[in-house]
Amino acid sequence: SVVFIFSLIDCCALIFLSVYFIITLSDLECDYINARSCCSKLNKWVVPEVIGHAIVTVLMLISLHWFIFLLNLPVATWNIYRYIMVPSGNMGVFDPTEIHNRGQLKSHMKEAMIKLGFHLLCFFMYLYSMILALIND
Repeated sequence: SVVFIFSLIDCCALIFLSVYFIITLSDLECDYINARSCCSKLNKWVVPEVIGHAIVTVLMLISLHWFIFLLNLPVATWNIYRYIMVPSGNMGVFDPTEIHNRGQLKSHMKEAMIKLGFHLLCFFMYLYSMILALIND
């Protein structure tokens, strides 16, 4: 049950982070902030997002919860891939010189929405698993 309590707390942090990404990207879309400040705000939180999701994925592997591990693995792999494949010279995953080009803003917004939905699904799954583990102990 400790695994699911920690996963629940981590998932809450990832939900708030996804909402923060959506709000910041929508502020950029509406021209409330400039691209440089938006990208610097978002890039600051990319590494904590990768670490938070990777910890939960590894924790599920270690505790032998295979279904939840396999559910988290593609998202964790995508986060790591996205972080590693940043072109040299870019500010980070979110680059102010490219964010308005080729519909990147829309794709970043869509990705943040998908992650929000995924983390909400995981939240309720962790909550159910935690309650089940506490009842069976």
